[in-house]
Amino acid sequence: MTHASHPAISKRLKRSHGHLRKIIEMIDEGRPCAEIAQQLHAVEKAVQQAKKTLIHDHIDHCLSDVTEHEDPQEMLAEFRDISKYL
Repeated sequence: MTHASHPAISKRLKRSHGHLRKIIEMIDEGRPCAEIAQQLHAVEKAVQQAKKTLIHDHIDHCLSDVTEHEDPQEMLAEFRDISKYL
């Protein structure tokens, strides 16, 4: 299922992917470890934010109305399953 937030998440991850390639180049060039660590931290935060946005969007749009769901216990199990990634 595609949500409205997916294109923005995909864009963020593509940007992070390119940034990660640059970090690999920094390592190969022998750049200072502090610079590499700083850039890795930035990529890590971007990926974490993408994950958080994806999970929150799923909760908001797929798990938002328990009363309309055929099996509330199944919905609760799905919430437990996705919440472990927060």
